[in-house]
Amino acid sequence: MKIKFNRKMIGSVIAAIAIYAVIAILILTGILPRSMQSLVVKISYYVVLALSLNLIVGFLGDLSLGHAAFYAVGAYAGCAFALYSGLPLIPNFIISLLIGGISAAIIGFLISCAILKLRGDYLAIVTLAFGEFIRSIVKIIPGLGGTKGLTGVPSFDRFEGFTFGYAVVIIVIIILCNFTNSRHGRTITAIRDNAIAAESVGINIKRYKVLVFTVSSFMAGMAGVLFGFYKTSVEPADFTYNVSIEVLVMVVLGGMGSLKGSVIAAIIIVALPELLREAAAYRMLIYAIALITMMMLNSSPKFAALKAKALDRLYSVRESITAVFKRAK
Repeated sequence: MKIKFNRKMIGSVIAAIAIYAVIAILILTGILPRSMQSLVVKISYYVVLALSLNLIVGFLGDLSLGHAAFYAVGAYAGCAFALYSGLPLIPNFIISLLIGGISAAIIGFLISCAILKLRGDYLAIVTLAFGEFIRSIVKIIPGLGGTKGLTGVPSFDRFEGFTFGYAVVIIVIIILCNFTNSRHGRTITAIRDNAIAAESVGINIKRYKVLVFTVSSFMAGMAGVLFGFYKTSVEPADFTYNVSIEVLVMVVLGGMGSLKGSVIAAIIIVALPELLREAAAYRMLIYAIALITMMMLNSSPKFAALKAKALDRLYSVRESITAVFKRAK
């Protein structure tokens, strides 16, 4: 799959660089509080999780409730390597990222081959059970720390953690944008819209389902490695079914099949509890009310029209920035 850079993507890259520069300056100058510095790192791996699940739920149309399983496999595989390898930090992180992603992709490939005939509620229940199976199995594998998990995983400082997390997010977005806009992406959405019609024109549905689960699992595994390097430890309690549900909420809130929506929803859902911390006892109540309100607004046609207008304005700003840079050249 070739990565093609069109005019819109160039504008997006410029915007991404600008966002990185602003946040980096805020971190380096100490203007951004330490809690917020940790938050931007946390947002990065949740964005990757939301994007990867959107590939299954939004583009393929299958309901998976076990995404935390691939997240856990990547975290344990990558962080175990990082813990025992003794390599310098940056090479250690890059290799761990690949190991975590590949390990999760292998598990994703195997589980997708086993559940090809399942759909709807049956698929959701099996993936949920698989997530709990993975969480239980890591407790008994030697060298993974049992219920206490792995501790002492190498970690970056706040700025390095943000830089590498942001880089992974950008890479994932570029890959997914090209993948979903390619022939494979259009085939996957055709399967989602009408599987019978897609199969009647010769599309191998099983092959594409395995492909989607494998790619999605790879990205979830990378998110697990980001999490491990952020927290410096991984334990089974970090990968409960609540994580899968939370990521699914991000996908639904942002709009299934919308990559931008998943990014925005992940940022909002991760940031809200931290921003409401001063509300103390009422924090989770306000958080729940905010989620319900956002869900209701998201299903409103009027709100959808307002959101479309706002996106159009953002696109025009992006085009203007791109034009300025072209004239500067």
